[in-house]
Amino acid sequence: MLHSLRDPFLGTLLMAAAAMAWSQARAPMGPGIYTCVDAKGRRLTSDRPIIECIDREQRELSGSGTVRRTLPPTPTPQERALIEERERKAAEERQKLTDERRAARALLNRYPNRAAHDAERVKALQAQQDVIGTGLRRIAELNEQHKQLAVETEFYKDPGQWPSMLRRQFDENAQQVAAQQRFIASQEEEKARINARFDEELARLKPLWAQRSGAVRPAPH
Repeated sequence: MLHSLRDPFLGTLLMAAAAMAWSQARAPMGPGIYTCVDAKGRRLTSDRPIIECIDREQRELSGSGTVRRTLPPTPTPQERALIEERERKAAEERQKLTDERRAARALLNRYPNRAAHDAERVKALQAQQDVIGTGLRRIAELNEQHKQLAVETEFYKDPGQWPSMLRRQFDENAQQVAAQQRFIASQEEEKARINARFDEELARLKPLWAQRSGAVRPAPH
């Protein structure tokens, strides 16, 4: 008889406890309690972040007293400037790495192998050599013109007797030859820059070719 009276009572208690636990689990988290020790050694509490502890660590507690999270000190303007500078540099490094990877992909797509790169180098250098050839042909024409002008000077024993037109033609011929020589020298320098650029590209491409070759190489059986 005693057991029959206690068993229903015990079952009711168990059901009530289960219902309470379920309702607590379903209830939203209540507001936090912030606590810290300020610069004067006082322990402060509040329902919101504590302004007196802005320069030190604060803890947010749940209603049961457990720590939900720890709030770090708010940085000073100088610290914030340093943080922002580090973040800026980190962002620049990430962007630089992204740009380098994009450039590497573009270079690899343009030159899938050594033969393609060598052929492009030959083509670029030949185009530059054609420009130089035009300058050399112009110098040859000017040299021929100079010879014809020299023939006309044979009629005069003294260069001081040359007509002003003939003297002006000599001067213009010399100026044009010098201009063509400067032009050819600049084109030779451009050829050197082209070779240097292709050498630099080749140094970047070699590991990319090797990496791609290793990636597509079939596994040994």
